[in-house]
Amino acid sequence: MPASRRGSGAFTLPSGQVLAIHTRTQDEEDLPHATKKTMADHLRKYESLFTLTPQRMRMIVEAFKETLEIGLEKHGQIVPMIPTYVFGWPTGQETGEFLAVDLGGTNLRVCLVTLQGDGKFEVTQSKYRLTEEQKQGDGQDLFDFCASCLKTFIDSNFEEGSLQPNELLPLGFTFSYPCTQERIDQGTLIRWTKGFGAANTEGRDVAEMFRESLRKKALLMQTFQNVPVELTAIINDTTGTLIASAYVNPKTRVAVIFGTGCNAAYMERIGSIPKIKHLGLDDGAEMAINCEWGAFDSFVHEHLPRTKYDVTIDESSNKPGEQAFEKLISGRYLGEILRLVICELIDDGVLFLGQNTYKIEIPYALDTAFLSLMESDPTEELLMIIGIFTHFFALETTLAERQFFRALAKLVGRRAARLSACGIAAIVSKMGYLEDGCAVGADGSLYNKYPSFPDRVHEGLQDIFGDKGKRVLFLRTFVGSANNDEDSERQGYLHTCLNTRGSRL
Repeated sequence: MPASRRGSGAFTLPSGQVLAIHTRTQDEEDLPHATKKTMADHLRKYESLFTLTPQRMRMIVEAFKETLEIGLEKHGQIVPMIPTYVFGWPTGQETGEFLAVDLGGTNLRVCLVTLQGDGKFEVTQSKYRLTEEQKQGDGQDLFDFCASCLKTFIDSNFEEGSLQPNELLPLGFTFSYPCTQERIDQGTLIRWTKGFGAANTEGRDVAEMFRESLRKKALLMQTFQNVPVELTAIINDTTGTLIASAYVNPKTRVAVIFGTGCNAAYMERIGSIPKIKHLGLDDGAEMAINCEWGAFDSFVHEHLPRTKYDVTIDESSNKPGEQAFEKLISGRYLGEILRLVICELIDDGVLFLGQNTYKIEIPYALDTAFLSLMESDPTEELLMIIGIFTHFFALETTLAERQFFRALAKLVGRRAARLSACGIAAIVSKMGYLEDGCAVGADGSLYNKYPSFPDRVHEGLQDIFGDKGKRVLFLRTFVGSANNDEDSERQGYLHTCLNTRGSRL
């Protein structure tokens, strides 16, 4: 009987649960596994597919810059460069109580924020998980759910008579999807992203849809008799990150989100936004621009290095042709890219011969969090990778295969980070920030949790700009906490409330 290897350990699932493992893996004589040489040969092929040279990155940056300029000149462009009607920067002395509702890609968050001035604040918050049915069902039902969660939060956190008669508590709505805006309390949804597809919503004012749900809830449940609310601002999470980061570091010039989706925002001189010249605003003033850059190279597919796996993801998505940049770099898709490569090797008779592979053949079965675990596995036998494939997919692996999976995860993750650097470099170059340097406020689960992602983005900037790339620094608004999830949420609440307060000045 062939010898076996045993491994014991534990790793954390995406849900936060800790899974203990005691696993036996067979030697190559027992199952027809791929050899070390076979895996090395395949890895070289994928290295050529997923590696971005500095020259190619600079070409992408130039195309990106041109796309950004076109979006500022004309309405209705692929990268829409949306004026947000958020003017100027915070002072750090803002005060008051504000409600915030944040409709993200995975969760709905509701909170009460008390701004205390001097950069200080307190947060009371609740989080509600979004179901696929809510993401894909009727749009008004989705906002009804938002109103119900707000009702639950208010009932739990406000006592009768806690506000003055006729006092309106301002509500800020963070809606992290592309919207055109004519003022800060209005937003017309251009298109859903991040896998959402709720019907009867695109082309409509989502702020008004939310107000309608609030009115309906008030009539049915008498919810807001004692706690009146007024939706005063709708903002994108990236715009908010820009303001919140500047609240902490005044050198902030750009903000980026790398999570379920991807996006960027920055302050643009109004005189450089030709498409709003008719408004007669002061050319010298600054307004935050929500780039919605996840749509870069959509439909035309001329500039980004798409592989056949990226094409498959695009064509099988609920929005074929759209969000081309996002589909190469966001947390929603990286695990699926790796899974498609593995399935190709299964079909070619390279991996898992004689084993039942149906579990890993399910679309999106391989979460991006698994790539993070693969890269960060510190054990000699790669116990985390053993655990992933045995526990979730009932598949036995050899050490050579596990080493291949980890190397492949690094290739996919590194490409995502380097493409992300191209988008940042386009804004930095366009605005002339490189000479004096600048700070980039960064947020999102991919940025916060994926090992080496920030370092790889910074490495990409140096490959594009040379040593000057070191002048672009990254920051999280809340530094030093052990809980990155809480930091990210607190930052989100802060930026919502800063913009809500700004809407009332």
